[in-house]
Amino acid sequence: MVFHELARRKECVIGEGHILRGHVHMLISIPPKYSVAHVVGTIKGKSSIWIAQNIERKVKNFTGAKFWARGYFVSTVGRDEELIRLYIRNQELHDKQLDQLTLIP
Repeated sequence: MVFHELARRKECVIGEGHILRGHVHMLISIPPKYSVAHVVGTIKGKSSIWIAQNIERKVKNFTGAKFWARGYFVSTVGRDEELIRLYIRNQELHDKQLDQLTLIP
């Protein structure tokens, strides 16, 4: 997928990931020579161009077209890496459970 290729270009590895309708969770290993902001900015920027060209079938990139929200959340992972992996893997089930709760008055 495009995310893995973009990460590889910055010598990063996506160890876990899950794409949901409203958000994306990724566990990314980033070498110390790159800042988190640089890697996340590259992945968000280049993937939005790829999505526009390949999924939305736009011939050229229009200025102002947005796919990603402006912000992102980052946390470091140490000894709890497996817990983070499980969290990412179970996000879809968790979100569906929350959606069901909002349907109940």
